[in-house]
Amino acid sequence: MTETQTKTSSPEFRAAAGAIDGLRNDLLRDVLAYRPLPPLNPEGRLIRRLPEGARKAVVWAPHALVLFAAFLVMMAGFAEWEFRLLMGLVPAIPVAMTLVRPVAAFWASMVATVVCGLLGSGGLWGPSAFLAQIVVLVVVAARTRPRTAAWMWLLTLFFGMLLEGGDPTITGPLVTVSALALLVVAVVQIRRDAEREVTVQRTVTAVERDRRTLLEERTTIARELHDVVAHHMSVVAIQAEAAPYRVENPPPELEQAFVTIRENAVAALTELRRVLGVVRAEDYEAPDAPQPTLAVLDGLLDNVRETGLETEKVVTGAVRELPQGVELSAYRIVQEALSNSLRHAPGSSARVELGYVLGGLGLRVVNGPPKGPVKPVPGAGHGITGMRERVAMLNGEMTAGATADGGYEVAVFLPVPPAEQPEPRGAAGDDADTVVVERDGRA
Repeated sequence: MTETQTKTSSPEFRAAAGAIDGLRNDLLRDVLAYRPLPPLNPEGRLIRRLPEGARKAVVWAPHALVLFAAFLVMMAGFAEWEFRLLMGLVPAIPVAMTLVRPVAAFWASMVATVVCGLLGSGGLWGPSAFLAQIVVLVVVAARTRPRTAAWMWLLTLFFGMLLEGGDPTITGPLVTVSALALLVVAVVQIRRDAEREVTVQRTVTAVERDRRTLLEERTTIARELHDVVAHHMSVVAIQAEAAPYRVENPPPELEQAFVTIRENAVAALTELRRVLGVVRAEDYEAPDAPQPTLAVLDGLLDNVRETGLETEKVVTGAVRELPQGVELSAYRIVQEALSNSLRHAPGSSARVELGYVLGGLGLRVVNGPPKGPVKPVPGAGHGITGMRERVAMLNGEMTAGATADGGYEVAVFLPVPPAEQPEPRGAAGDDADTVVVERDGRA
């Protein structure tokens, strides 16, 4: 049939053509295809609870059940008084074939039914043929799909009525029992496929959620960096414009140099806003105050203490100002780690450690085990992704994981090149190490 004929034919004709194609694809194409029955998954919900030795044997349980059914069919054939060997072996062979060639086993069961009907005295559906046909239909339906089960049931009905001269009472018991069995198999298959689809969708959703969280965190970082860099570039431009007025009778070369500095700063600021401005939402407003740094970390800890989380801050090393991007990322990491402590460890305590070393900043946030019930939080578990993104942006290192006592620890190192390290704060000097411990706001 050509494509034009298919488009112009009636819906009934197209439905019939589709049904014939389904029959041909399910039961007539690749009849002798070799498809061995795979073992069960050893990591299944029930099997993984068994001992290792029993697990290796249980995975072959479907094969043992099919062979046991073939044995029962053979025993039912031996109950015949005549040709008992053939009446047992002939219908048992298709049952065993379902393990390797399921479609061929169905057609072989039809041939075995004819042989048993000719040799036996119990009519077309003797005990062995009846049992063999039921087992073959169930096993093949379980190994294929519900549409194949429907085709096999219809062919069995037509086959029985044809050989028995159209009398439905002879084939009726078989088709009734097989219909119930195939219905159960179809329901189990549909539920299994639905569970598999739900699992796939959950996996895809989790991946998309992680990706979305990562993009949102990158967008937040880009916004913050935009605000930080824009602030400094604006300061450079303003200072370059005002600098010549602070010098009496500046030489023209100096004035031209400051003009060039201001022009370059304004051009860089314009380009920065053009590139990073695309990540801003339409309703986003730049903050009036500067982005937070470690200098205002105590305010964050005070807010956390008000929520009931006992916090402690430990500072070691020569405290100094770090590049604003490093201090901003460190502040955000502490903020997210404490938020995770509030969500996942209610009633516990948290400890924030800051270590100023020669090569950068060491950061450690650890909380104890929860002392109350932990309520599931939708969308939780993605704060670690944002922290890792900030650390990776600064070429730092980060580890996060559970502690031995049931708590959680986040350890970060943010490197700072020596050329970017300002002088230490206060009069302690470069070689002075300070240790400050604060608990519940008391130093």
